[in-house]
Amino acid sequence: MKKIIYKIAVLTLVIGGFTSCDSELDQIPFDALATSQSYITVADFENATRGIYSTLTNGSLYGGSDGGGMLDAPDVLSDNVTIAQKGRGSRRSLHNWQYSASTEPMSGLYQSAYTMIFRANTLLEQSENFAGDNKDKVVAEAKALRALGHLNVATFFAKLPTQSADANSSPGIAYVTTADFSIEPARLTVAETYDLIVKDLKDALVGIPVSNDAGRLTKDGVNILLSRVYLYMGQWQNSIDAANAVTTAIAPRNKVVGIWEDVSKEGVVFWIDVDPPGLNITPGVTWSQFGVNTLVPEYVVSYPFYQLFAADDIRKDAYTFQGKNGALKFNAIKKLFARADGQFPGRVDIKILRAAEATLNIAEAQYNLGNEGPALAALDALRTKRYTSPPSGETGTALLDAIRLERRLEFAFESQRFFDIKRWGLSLERGGFGDLNDGTGVPSEAQNLAVGTKFFQMPIPQTAMDLNPNLVQNSGY
Repeated sequence: MKKIIYKIAVLTLVIGGFTSCDSELDQIPFDALATSQSYITVADFENATRGIYSTLTNGSLYGGSDGGGMLDAPDVLSDNVTIAQKGRGSRRSLHNWQYSASTEPMSGLYQSAYTMIFRANTLLEQSENFAGDNKDKVVAEAKALRALGHLNVATFFAKLPTQSADANSSPGIAYVTTADFSIEPARLTVAETYDLIVKDLKDALVGIPVSNDAGRLTKDGVNILLSRVYLYMGQWQNSIDAANAVTTAIAPRNKVVGIWEDVSKEGVVFWIDVDPPGLNITPGVTWSQFGVNTLVPEYVVSYPFYQLFAADDIRKDAYTFQGKNGALKFNAIKKLFARADGQFPGRVDIKILRAAEATLNIAEAQYNLGNEGPALAALDALRTKRYTSPPSGETGTALLDAIRLERRLEFAFESQRFFDIKRWGLSLERGGFGDLNDGTGVPSEAQNLAVGTKFFQMPIPQTAMDLNPNLVQNSGY
């Protein structure tokens, strides 16, 4: 790993300046070798913090990539989408679970996440002798982003803590807390990995502000991440406590469509603005290109999943649309497709954390504690803001199924589905339907992924294995 981190985080660094509004992540990254001359003033540390955030816009993280990343792989790997024959076949090997150590699936995410971690560690080390007014804030943000980087790696390349009985003792990832690129870190266990993620997030809560500039994390954002991590760990009460600390309200029904057209940020806790100069990304091309009537989809909503959206569920309008290309008609993915003005298709702000997650975490955690009443109340708090006639009243297994359904519907095409299936220890079944809007057409080649198969964990990239003798490969690769 040391040479990878060195090459991507040092030799190719871009020295950039920030010359416009302080309230936006609005320029190309500030980044350079960590010298005392680079980290002196309050502005230096603010710019360095933006440099850490800027890594999130890499295609292999949240910027949208043909190789797969946080933005798309959790859906591409799961049962929410079907590959479209009209598209370019991007991420086909991921979608069909045809990967090995030598093909290095998700190696871009692996490298980008550790680049972000390296940048965070550089700032943290340089901050030790810094006494600026913004020290607590930038240190907190760096620790939160370091935790997020490790979480992104861990969810793909290791088991999730609740996935199986042996998950916590199985190999996790290398948790890097130094900017020394000569290290050759070994993989910790899953339990040790998640404990360190929690520690960084809890440390971040101390100094991170309640409100922050656009494109920056806040206490609500960190608490949502902390609630998610505790949920993954099976620490139900801790997940509830962190979620209860979130103050941002769930977006009301009449704002849901506008969120995905960039006319509203209701309920959005952490997002990335794609407008700043120098940030030339169009994350929406992840799912399709061109217009509604000339659509060239890469992936479409899987037919069985599309049928799960009730007619009065506002998310059906917000997340999907009917696209066509000649005589071909598709249940297309609307998230990230275009802004309300219709200009620059695919150029839509990236939403990373939303308040709805806190509520659904509470519902699931309360159910797992045996508290069906509070679980239903939390679930209904979301459903009343999504349906005109919301369902309610479930008990027992039906309540658990409803919680899982609403989580799937709420976060469709939004970086969560594969991890949910994985942590619940479920198999993956796609249903065999084709890519056209009536379920006909050509189905995805691979249809089923059994519980316990190695493909729920990505192989550690062979390049990283070659450069770091202390890494061990995931079982079966």
